[in-house]
Amino acid sequence: MKGFVALYLALDASTSTLAKVAALKRYLAAAPARDAAWAVYLLAGGSPRRAVPTRELRALACEAAALPEWLFEAGYAATGDLAEAIAYVLPDPEDRLDEPLADWMERRILPLRALDAAARREAVLAAWRGLSADERFMFVKLVGGGFRVGVSKLLVQRALAEWSGRDLATIAQRMMGYTDIDTPPTAARFEALFGDRPEDAGGARGGQPYPFFLAHALPGEPAASLGERGDWLAEWKYDGIRAQVVKREGQVWIWSRGEELVSERFPEVALAASSWPDGTVVDGELLAWRPGDDHPAPFALLQKRIGRTRLSKTILAEAPVRLLAYDLLESEGEDRRQEPLRQRRARLERLEGLGMAVSPLVEAADWATLAGARERSRERRVEGLMLKHRDSAYGIGRTVGAWWKWKVAPLSVDAVLIYAQAGHGRRANLFTDYSFAVWNRAPRDAAEAAAALDEAGGELALVPFAKAYSGLTDEEIRRVDRLVRQTTVEKFGPVRRLRPSLVFELGFEGIQASTRHKSGIAVRFPRMLRIRDDKPLHEADTLDRLRALMQAAPPLAGR
Repeated sequence: MKGFVALYLALDASTSTLAKVAALKRYLAAAPARDAAWAVYLLAGGSPRRAVPTRELRALACEAAALPEWLFEAGYAATGDLAEAIAYVLPDPEDRLDEPLADWMERRILPLRALDAAARREAVLAAWRGLSADERFMFVKLVGGGFRVGVSKLLVQRALAEWSGRDLATIAQRMMGYTDIDTPPTAARFEALFGDRPEDAGGARGGQPYPFFLAHALPGEPAASLGERGDWLAEWKYDGIRAQVVKREGQVWIWSRGEELVSERFPEVALAASSWPDGTVVDGELLAWRPGDDHPAPFALLQKRIGRTRLSKTILAEAPVRLLAYDLLESEGEDRRQEPLRQRRARLERLEGLGMAVSPLVEAADWATLAGARERSRERRVEGLMLKHRDSAYGIGRTVGAWWKWKVAPLSVDAVLIYAQAGHGRRANLFTDYSFAVWNRAPRDAAEAAAALDEAGGELALVPFAKAYSGLTDEEIRRVDRLVRQTTVEKFGPVRRLRPSLVFELGFEGIQASTRHKSGIAVRFPRMLRIRDDKPLHEADTLDRLRALMQAAPPLAGR
């Protein structure tokens, strides 16, 4: 594991893409295939199931370090990272365990899930006694399900391509499904990514999907950058669960964009696809959609299906799911991705009716008419439009200029910052995760708002409704971090309660009623649009404003 820990530290310490690729290539050149298989799996987004509950790790760290719980929790709050806190407090190692990464994963980490609490305790403590501080950090990340590092799957694929001499498209294709949680990596699977055997060299086989093609957000208006309206196909942007459905060899496989095999979670979709001709692969969106409805159901209904492996008849009836097809990647066993989109679309439409609904095109003679249709997106419970060039091939990852997301402007409110929590990794020493509130009613003036802040439990109050951590620049984060430290009035572990003093404009994609939140409202994908230095606290928005948005904007279908 020593070599993988060194690689992790090198990747985490650098922001240079070239430096990260170089570090990966050095590791691949030196590591045995079994270890490289696991390294690629983990760095490309593979996530083994959590082997030890977080509460057990915290209790064991207190035991091994002979620390009271309150003192460990104070250290955890200071670092903002459980693995880092544990690595700091454990005593010096007694032994030296110098084992390969593959042995750690297969013989020590994965078996922990099957052990009883007593055996798991002994195994974890024995590992800590034989590892350095950096290795303990990595061990906790791996057993606790919290492994993350600043590399993308595409960067890993690029390093593999450069190291092996294979082209990037081939590596990307062969890596589809590599991080499936139920198929552990092996030396043979790793070598098949760049091997020369006949079984390695072919295209997709069995249930293997293709790399997903992704779109960029459209900057500005399409009339200024995309040319003639007639060159582009427009579709509604439903943005549910992106999926590929594969029908080969008489079987059906359903893959999420995260390369998770989810066939058993959507049996009605698999059943419908069983009527397709063999050698058919469709890219589309999984949506909760009740029979007879004109629009998909809110995403909250689809959430009832996510994460379930056992589906009752009741849940299947309450939250029926259908596939809305976007693109045809393979038909009659032939890879169609390099054909122009207009041809792939025509082939796809010929399959409509065979247990498949095709995403409708939005007809508009010119950009102005299409813009008008886009403004009515929320009425259809969609986020806007997808614009795809008629002659575009189906690429790999994001290719600038071929596909664009033209989303409607987010919903927004002005909210008050009331809680903050430290970030993770390199931001563990900064407060970057924030909670926001709105007034339960509009204050009469600044004096009433100030009095309400001093009288907890009064008639006028701030009600929490959203958490957000994205949208600010590094300079703005540092500014808010200073404010958090200056205005903290109470601490709850890693959370700081603040004296309210700053208003933010929050943007979000959707809003709906929720019994799980004190406010009675849940927003989707909240993010900070700007700091409202121009707006005093008493002019922040209210619950009535959120309710009005909820009435005017139907819940979106999708994530």
